[in-house]
Amino acid sequence: MESLSGTTWDVVISGTGLSQSLLALALSRSGKKVLHVDRNDYYGGNNAAFSLQEAENWVTAVNKESYTSSFRDAQIYTSTGANASSLPDACDSRLGFSRAYSLSLSPELIYTRSPLLPTLTSSKIYRQLEFLAVGSWWIFEKADGVEPVSDVLVGNISRIPGSREDVFTDDTIDLKSKRALTRFLRLAASAEDQQSVLEKWGGRPFPEFLSSKFGIPLKLQAALLALTLSPHLPHDVPTSYALPRVHRHLTSIGVFGPGFSSVIPKWGGLAEIAQVACRAGAVGGGVYVLGRAIESIASESQFDQGIKSAEHDEPVKILKVGLQGGEEVRTHWIAGCRYDLVSNRQVPNQSSTSYMTRTVFIISSSLSSLFPIPAEGSPPPAGAIVVFPTGSLSHTNLPPSTIPPVYLLVHAHETGECPAGQCVIYGSVFLPEPQGAEVIRRAAQALLACIPEAPKADVLWSLEYLQRISPYADGLEFEDPVNVLDFPDRGFDLAFEDETLADVRNKWQRISGQLDGFMQFEDRESGAYDDDNDE
Repeated sequence: MESLSGTTWDVVISGTGLSQSLLALALSRSGKKVLHVDRNDYYGGNNAAFSLQEAENWVTAVNKESYTSSFRDAQIYTSTGANASSLPDACDSRLGFSRAYSLSLSPELIYTRSPLLPTLTSSKIYRQLEFLAVGSWWIFEKADGVEPVSDVLVGNISRIPGSREDVFTDDTIDLKSKRALTRFLRLAASAEDQQSVLEKWGGRPFPEFLSSKFGIPLKLQAALLALTLSPHLPHDVPTSYALPRVHRHLTSIGVFGPGFSSVIPKWGGLAEIAQVACRAGAVGGGVYVLGRAIESIASESQFDQGIKSAEHDEPVKILKVGLQGGEEVRTHWIAGCRYDLVSNRQVPNQSSTSYMTRTVFIISSSLSSLFPIPAEGSPPPAGAIVVFPTGSLSHTNLPPSTIPPVYLLVHAHETGECPAGQCVIYGSVFLPEPQGAEVIRRAAQALLACIPEAPKADVLWSLEYLQRISPYADGLEFEDPVNVLDFPDRGFDLAFEDETLADVRNKWQRISGQLDGFMQFEDRESGAYDDDNDE
């Protein structure tokens, strides 16, 4: 291919995460000259999915240069508890071959009412994707007065009622509680009825709202909190946050079929969408280069008459971008995440940065009992969610009431993330290391202990790491020109945030100069997306 420096690009995009990949696709199909680079040698950025060998390589890289990543403190462990980095031959023989796995760094649900799904349809790339239903939501309840067995909590899981039909058919809920829960679900399903309620209750804790207004008992409060996917302690969850998220869950049920409200992309989650978008962007004329970081950004003396400063309505200067390896390119725009734009920035202030602990478990069993058909006519689910609410787990240095909820996203082998007869559990909690990893391990052990399996299910392999969920305290080492657009860090939400797509659309409008037609493409010849245009 021609030298990259021989072209003045309309935009240089750094990073191949989902946001950047969708923006590159939208701009390439809008006639813009797109150069899409990534410091990594793989696609997906923070949304990447890895084989076992790729995960080991990632652990080595992220621990060596954690300041250039959203991740740090990554470790891989085997079924014996050995650190796989120091004992490479200690892996369980029951593991499949490396590429039999596609493990996501940032797994997320996509609610069926999310605007992402119709956007993928209008862009035509949905034909290269497959989505699977997330079925049951479960909640763990610790057995009263029963001591842990071999340090494993004793308890059971029960399905969370996600609709009024579920409430009526649940024999464990008494009649008074059913009536209270039905009244709440009726309110939560109606966006119009919520407005006056939020004016009075929006700033008050969600559990207080449920108790005072509806008389919902504590046990059912925990189940409703679980539907919000909130990472925080119950008293720190405002009603203004929780009610719209319960509404999101309820109104998404039945959009594509009965019994489920969300889906997951097959073959590695959001990483698969990002890769398909990159392939389609290459067909549209975008140029893709992996293993090339942006190392410097400077303004040239020449002004770009086509881009105006928002403050003064004056033209801004064309940008000169230094790439890893010494090559320099010229561009009208730059877009990317802050940590991905310049490699020689200062290390972020760790004391003001928030992290959550994540763990990926490969389980020796399919845990098929977690995936019942949720309703007549429902598709077979390939995902399930198990929630350990505040108070259900303990830690040596943390009282149970101070431990935030732990979420376990369980993916069946039908997702393509593991071989048949196994499953993958993605655990997360809003706690730092080492407490967070220990709490997640206890949750996973308790889950496996309360599911009857023969032979007993156990952990074959696990990956623990921290993920940053707040922006860098220190900005870039240059004053941002108006034509440098940065994507914010992701939040904790375990579901795709619709604001992400709105942000991509806003950047597309600014760069393309168009208001309408975002990700609305005409049909191309069948198989066109199979060709890449990369280096």
